[in-house]
Amino acid sequence: MSHPTIAALIARSNRLGSDPENTNYAGGNTSAKGTDTDPVTGGPVELMWVKGSGGDLGTLTERGLAVLRMDRLRALAEVYPGVDREDEMVAALDYTLHGRGGAAPSIDTAMHGLVDAAHVDHLHPDSGIALATAADGPELTRKIFGDRVVWVPWRRPGFQLGLDIAEIRKQNPQAIGTILGGHGITAWGETSDEAEAASLEIIEAAARYIESNGRAEPFGALITGYEPLPEAERRAKAAALAPFLRGLVSTDKTQVGHFTDVAPVLEFLSCAEHPRLAALGTSCPDHFLRTKVTPLVLDLPADASIEECRARLTELHESYRADYRAYYERHATAASPAMRGADPAVVLIPGVGMFSYGKDKQTARVAGEFYLNAINVMRGAEAISRYAPIDEAEKFGIEYWALEEAKLARMPTPKPLATRIALVTGAASGIGRAIAERLAAEGACVVVADLDGEKAAAVAAEIGSTDVAIGISADVTDEAQVQAAVDACVLAFGGLDIVVNNAGLSLSKSLLETTAADWDLQHKVMARGSFLVSKAAAKALIEQRLGGDIIYISSKNAVFAGPNNIAYSATKADQAHQVRLLAAELGEHSIKVNGINPDGVVRGSGIFAGGWGAQRAAVYGVDEADLGRFYAQRTLLKREVLPEHIANAAFALCGPEFSHTTGLHVPVDAGVAAAFLR
Repeated sequence: MSHPTIAALIARSNRLGSDPENTNYAGGNTSAKGTDTDPVTGGPVELMWVKGSGGDLGTLTERGLAVLRMDRLRALAEVYPGVDREDEMVAALDYTLHGRGGAAPSIDTAMHGLVDAAHVDHLHPDSGIALATAADGPELTRKIFGDRVVWVPWRRPGFQLGLDIAEIRKQNPQAIGTILGGHGITAWGETSDEAEAASLEIIEAAARYIESNGRAEPFGALITGYEPLPEAERRAKAAALAPFLRGLVSTDKTQVGHFTDVAPVLEFLSCAEHPRLAALGTSCPDHFLRTKVTPLVLDLPADASIEECRARLTELHESYRADYRAYYERHATAASPAMRGADPAVVLIPGVGMFSYGKDKQTARVAGEFYLNAINVMRGAEAISRYAPIDEAEKFGIEYWALEEAKLARMPTPKPLATRIALVTGAASGIGRAIAERLAAEGACVVVADLDGEKAAAVAAEIGSTDVAIGISADVTDEAQVQAAVDACVLAFGGLDIVVNNAGLSLSKSLLETTAADWDLQHKVMARGSFLVSKAAAKALIEQRLGGDIIYISSKNAVFAGPNNIAYSATKADQAHQVRLLAAELGEHSIKVNGINPDGVVRGSGIFAGGWGAQRAAVYGVDEADLGRFYAQRTLLKREVLPEHIANAAFALCGPEFSHTTGLHVPVDAGVAAAFLR
């Protein structure tokens, strides 16, 4: 980083953005003004570096900054056509960029550029928004800060808001910042340290006032029966409801989910005022853009049965959709974008917790984090005053802002498996690992399940963050562990779409050498294990009502009779017929069931490394190191089969091109004529 002003800005941004008490994920922006050398004239040029659209302060780098010329930015004030043509000013910002300009300027750029201060912060702290949404926010602001912080009545972000704050700064030289009604805070300083100190002073003073002066029960008295369930009980109930809920909220388009049962959510739902406050919705634009104007709130006590919850949630979901459509129709004009969908983004279950939804796991998780911010805001506002968010018309104006629509249009095309959630067994090595990696690369969220939980976690970490993959321990022979694996999947990502039965082991023995214990172990892991996984997964898939895919990693040995392989080949034949049976049974639920028949996959295989390779090499009279080449030479294509080849087939079977295929076994064996399907 060559410029010291940029270095200081990035450091300040990261410090402020890494603390959720200062601002929400991707919320707010920071800026710094300074001079640099104009590469054309060789002379100095005054510039502003500001966090660009869509970035996150906590992880901001220089690439996330928009770079603008201050002379041209200030000149825009002379041609500003008024609030009715605000959107034109965002387009005009492109003509103020310096060189290539870096990231796209955000709607808040004018706020930073027009304020006469070298460093400006705009943040969304819970304490600041609590003041900003308090019914008597102006009076509280004067009481807490005197003339050091000035109240700004609600105005939609844009050029006029920048002009307003610039005028406040001019008229109040003693002020260090503002409380933006319904929105957040803005602070400034002549140095980076001064701006940061001003931001923290506002945040911390507001928090101290709320803590010292707030009433004891801002959400009202506890409601009998709405107390949090014990942890194990509430998480079991959440897992039982998750697939059903995901089906409901995916009426318009399939969504990924996130679940949290943190204490503030459970407290909010256990108190008398939560229905009133939830109905008021969120206020900060960053909040309701991700959470929608209101959540769906189940109005049943914590001990309501799963059946009662499903029935009532169905009714409430229908009402929510009708109410959302009515909200859209109340405010939409001929110029408004089409309604984006009427399903809720946040569902609150008393005694259990909060489910949040989005186009991917990160979006779903952030929606939940933002609603947690909103709960904290409501607590603060209700503690010292009355929560009074911006009105519905203003919310609609931002939710269906043409600029927001343009931002959505710039989003990259989703990957083929976007919004799909996969559970892969035996995924810490070999075929299972390759499949997990491929599905994640194609956009799926993946649960890496393996008998070795530590290895599963390591593989998941290599695939990506917990927004992409998690690793869990699961013994597929244990019914309780299998159910726990499915529960972990639906709690992590909201549901389940793809199941890959890959866990296995192999014993290479002749008939006379194979013991009953060998036979039982082989069948217990693969035949019984696949059955248990498919049964638990199918229950979730059926409740979800979104279809799905179950894939069995069978083997050419399911149809090819080789020597000294009685237990393994017989159990593979069992798995192969499970595919046909389940395809016939689950088709009415739009669940496809298919199998893959590989040839021996030597490289990267946990089974072959565990002794099976040495046993098979001995059967065929070759060195173990040459076993892969031996297998290849007996095929029609003379090619060795690798884990990624099986992963290719798995992706194809659950991808869009095979939407009408079920009950199929796909050979991935480079051509073993004796294993041709008949």
